[in-house]
Amino acid sequence: MQPGDQVAAGKLLMVLDDLQARARAASAESGVRAAQAGLEAVTHNGTQQERQMATADQTRARLERDEARRSLELLTKLNSTGAASTSEVAAGRQRLETAEANLKAVEQGTVNRYSPAEVERARAALADAQASLTEARQVLAQSVVRAPAAGTVYHLDAGRTEFVEEGKLLLQLADLHHERVRAYFDEPEIGRLAVGQKIQITWDAKQGHIWNGHIELTPITVINLGTRSVGEVLVKIDDVDDELLPDTNVTVKATISSEPNTLSIPREALHSENGKTYVFKVVKGALQRTYVTIGTINITQVAILSGLAEGDLVATGTENGQPLQEGIPIKVVR
Repeated sequence: MQPGDQVAAGKLLMVLDDLQARARAASAESGVRAAQAGLEAVTHNGTQQERQMATADQTRARLERDEARRSLELLTKLNSTGAASTSEVAAGRQRLETAEANLKAVEQGTVNRYSPAEVERARAALADAQASLTEARQVLAQSVVRAPAAGTVYHLDAGRTEFVEEGKLLLQLADLHHERVRAYFDEPEIGRLAVGQKIQITWDAKQGHIWNGHIELTPITVINLGTRSVGEVLVKIDDVDDELLPDTNVTVKATISSEPNTLSIPREALHSENGKTYVFKVVKGALQRTYVTIGTINITQVAILSGLAEGDLVATGTENGQPLQEGIPIKVVR
């Protein structure tokens, strides 16, 4: 895999050999098996070995009961002929009662060995173990990286058998035929933006090349970008040609309105006072305040709808930084 390669959706891009992820998955699988065994034990009254031991205990208790019963029957017959005393018969009856009680205890222990609460704890432990296994397998599956969509690999920072730290950006993939630009406009300009407005994009690395696009998403909030308060705009490029690379810094110009064949002046020549706009026009070698009607304004120019004529000269500032004033004589230098 090399930068610039075209890949199809689902293509294998890289495999990460994550020892910790494999170890966690193996440990989680072992935990599930242990929890399954625990649940099986409480729902079947013990493990297989415990059930075998319980069966042996039952068999032994039955044999002891049967032997005590036969002994009592024999003593009872002997007592009727005077060959056995009454106390011996009473002792035989006590031995039978004890054997029967032991058998009953053993049988009850094999039927209700675990309480409902213990069964629920075992079920919960199995559910937790299965959730841990699912999570571990998801992490392990992420070590196999496939292309989520068709596109071009434009960034690759990993080599075969290379060790990479967790969180490092290894590969970037994009469909360069459907590029978008994330643009930032100063807060005062946000209200004049609208979906569908035309956009021109330029890149210093491609002097003279202009890409055309349109606004696809207008700002939904204002954020701080350095010292500026800006709104984020998503621009769709209409004439993608594979020349504009991802992650580049570009200049974006939005066409808010269009007024062809309109007289314009530098923006710094425009002044306002009490809601009225004016310029300082050069009249007979001096400055004269002239009120104007303005149209569209961009970063550098202001459209003049009335108040000036083509060829009029306006002042933009003084060389010494002093404010412009009406009546100041000037010298026009061409």
